[in-house]
Amino acid sequence: MRQHPRIRRTFLFLQGPHGSFFPKLGNAMELAGHRVRRINFNGGDRATWPTGTDFRGKERHWPAFFERYLAKEAVTDLILFGDSRPQHIEAVAIARAADVRIHVFEEGYIRPDWVTLERDGVNGNSTLSRDPQWYVEQARGLPAPPAHDPIPSYATARGWAAFFYYAEVVLQHWRFPFHGSHRSRNPVWEGIMFLRRFSMHDEDRARTQLDLQKLERSDYFLFPLQLNSDYQIRVHSPFGEMRPAIETVMRSFAAHAPADTMLAIKEHPLDSGLKDWRTVVAEIAGSLGISDRVAFLEQGDLLKLVNGSRGMVTVNSTSGTLSLAAGRAVKVLGDAVYDIPGVTDQQPLDSFWLNPAAPDPTIYDAFHRVLANRCLLHGAFLSNAGIDLLVSAAMARLTEAGPVDLAIPVARPLP
Repeated sequence: MRQHPRIRRTFLFLQGPHGSFFPKLGNAMELAGHRVRRINFNGGDRATWPTGTDFRGKERHWPAFFERYLAKEAVTDLILFGDSRPQHIEAVAIARAADVRIHVFEEGYIRPDWVTLERDGVNGNSTLSRDPQWYVEQARGLPAPPAHDPIPSYATARGWAAFFYYAEVVLQHWRFPFHGSHRSRNPVWEGIMFLRRFSMHDEDRARTQLDLQKLERSDYFLFPLQLNSDYQIRVHSPFGEMRPAIETVMRSFAAHAPADTMLAIKEHPLDSGLKDWRTVVAEIAGSLGISDRVAFLEQGDLLKLVNGSRGMVTVNSTSGTLSLAAGRAVKVLGDAVYDIPGVTDQQPLDSFWLNPAAPDPTIYDAFHRVLANRCLLHGAFLSNAGIDLLVSAAMARLTEAGPVDLAIPVARPLP
């Protein structure tokens, strides 16, 4: 039996994370009695949500199409993953002018096992304050985030989800002849590189083990890489892509870090291998004369690496909050919601290596409480268990209803 809310709303989904989260959330909303709509931009979207409306026009036609669609379907709420893709930027502006509520999902500001859901914008577009005292005041009376059992997470599964998504983009290109990916590389080539990456798993593990042995004998700083396609790098940082960021960090480390410390550079677990970062890092290290002080890690337990480090340098990765939660200093080089005085190290990068400042426990605790209360959901994109938790939490937040019984059959099947 459907559960009808007092106010029936119309939720419009745009592009989401790879995998089943958006379709499952849409099903749960229909089960609760709301109207659900979806716009597809390419074959990958269509394969995920075949009952959606296909936008097959040229990029310049999108704003007018979207404005008409909002009015025709009487949309009350817009749901999207990330707000920096070109179509999403325009959609958010049009929805805001039409008084449509905007809900943006993103990777969790706090790691692990949290996902961000924020009104109006995320990351550099977030409306969250950067004033530490504001967090201290807002946190008064808020409970500490509850402890949760770890959620299973499978990076390989997400890699395959991405591969099949982009395979459908290519196979159904005839349906969407004007579609241009927000990524800078051909999705077919990226898929091929993903397959190559999987085939090199054992080789990567052996090379990582050799570099991990170097770290056991030395103090080190940790620098986790982000994806070149990540809008956190492309839009919310001064670098545009990862190579300039790597060069900046390594030059500063070579010139200012204590001679007895090392720099551990950790590759992103979802990197497809389009860039051979190990070779790039080795070339830069050689030119700076620090080859023996740099360890490159394709794999490895990030939390273990954090706990063994003196601190972390990041452009604006959410892995920074993993380091903060462990009481380790973090230096942010881009725009991040957690780059707050008293939470992250505010001194210049050149000075950070000599005297890294750990987060103030009181301010970080207040920051964590406020985020958990306002814009974090317990769940994950990388496993069925994590997605089920996330759907339930998202329904409670989006519809102000209670948790959803995921055992109840959905109203309409969406793959």
